[in-house]
Amino acid sequence: MKHSIRRQMAGCFIGVMAATLFCCYLVNQFFLESYYVENKKKTIVGAYLVLNKGVSQGRIEEQEFISELDQICVTDNISIFVMDTSGNPRIYTNRDYKTLQRKLYSYIFEIEPPDAARVLEQEDGYVIRESRDYLTQEDYIEVIGTLDSGEPFIMRTAVESIRESVELSNRFIAYISISGILVSSLLIWWLSRRISRPMMELAELSQRMTELDFNAKFISRQDNEIGLLGRHMNQLSETLEKTISELKTANNELLRDIEHKTQIDEMRKEFLSNVSHELKTPIALIQGYAEGLRECINDDPESRDFYCEVIMDEAGKMNAMVRNLLSLNQLESGSEVTTMERFDLTDLVRNVLNSVGILLEQKEIRLIFREESSMYVWADELKVEQVVTNYISNAINHCEGDRIIEVKMEKSRDSVRVSVFNTGKPIPESDLNKIWLKFYKVDKARTREYGGSGIGLSIVKAVMDAMNNDYGVKNYDNGVEFWFEVDGKAN
Repeated sequence: MKHSIRRQMAGCFIGVMAATLFCCYLVNQFFLESYYVENKKKTIVGAYLVLNKGVSQGRIEEQEFISELDQICVTDNISIFVMDTSGNPRIYTNRDYKTLQRKLYSYIFEIEPPDAARVLEQEDGYVIRESRDYLTQEDYIEVIGTLDSGEPFIMRTAVESIRESVELSNRFIAYISISGILVSSLLIWWLSRRISRPMMELAELSQRMTELDFNAKFISRQDNEIGLLGRHMNQLSETLEKTISELKTANNELLRDIEHKTQIDEMRKEFLSNVSHELKTPIALIQGYAEGLRECINDDPESRDFYCEVIMDEAGKMNAMVRNLLSLNQLESGSEVTTMERFDLTDLVRNVLNSVGILLEQKEIRLIFREESSMYVWADELKVEQVVTNYISNAINHCEGDRIIEVKMEKSRDSVRVSVFNTGKPIPESDLNKIWLKFYKVDKARTREYGGSGIGLSIVKAVMDAMNNDYGVKNYDNGVEFWFEVDGKAN
């Protein structure tokens, strides 16, 4: 396997180990010398602080101070020379102090060659620098300046050949790294192979299980998480074999009647959806007018008679709609004859709008319908009323913004167009051709909120197709307009 876990484990561990050793080599190469010089600087500055404090306090004659200073000089290999203001030696820790005295004179009178020393750090009262003794060819770290008492001084400590030490150290690290990588690589490869072997066995087992070969078993004996996983996979294999056997038996029984049951269920859901959608508005009207009678909103006999007439009228419409829903399937299949009759379309629209007056008041919707003259058309009156009712109900349920519904009737030479406009959100362009499909919903959450089933517009389509009349929808910036046409003259 090209990307086996064994190779990945070995490569990962070997790479991390090699990178670590290489980083150690680089750190040793580039930072060891700097670290050594920095350490020397801290040591000699510490000696300077002790010297400056002792001289400032006038302790140069005290045995305790002399012992402390000698201990620092011996331990850290530091040479000290302090000269009084008259140019005479005052403190020195090396009998051969002449060299330091000459260095100090050169510094004070600025007669050193330009390349005699390299300044590392400069502070108030002293300078730390690196210099080379051209007689002995040795490097030194020097602190040179003036003590707080005003006396010039010089301190220095020898810098050993750190470059040679760094080179030797790097060579040693390189030898150790190469040897360690070779030995560790062999050990890591052997360990990764041992660890990955049971995992490869589990991979083979899972592959055979995907092919429904339940004879495959995990046989490696492991007392760790891999062994526990292997035992569980063996149990899973046995359980799957038993479960699949039971499922196949049950599936053979279900396949015999599942298609028939599916058809029955789809027919039942479609019928219930149609009925609930079409009966929702009439039931709401009947309930509203019945509650008005019970609460005695109008006590005069004419109002009560009007309420009763509306209730009876809506009940009759419900009965008609139930019959119409049953006939709709016949209409779509082409087995129902559409009855064409002449009737007043204006009166039909006005009656539909009057029947939903309570709903318009409850939802605070302003209705605009200015048509007063009669317009006679030829069509199936009950089905046209169904189309108008569906358009009005759809407009009420989707009315937003200014909350206006406008119903217009326009008569042309051969037809009459009825349009229902409501303010609200336009229909997405991608959905305009799909809204006529049965059960299609543009906004499922909104449709569910008012109890729609998504078949109202499909009923409009079936009715219009049955009468061979045009229908459609048009978007505006502030709303949507649905329209349909019916014949305005006899052929």
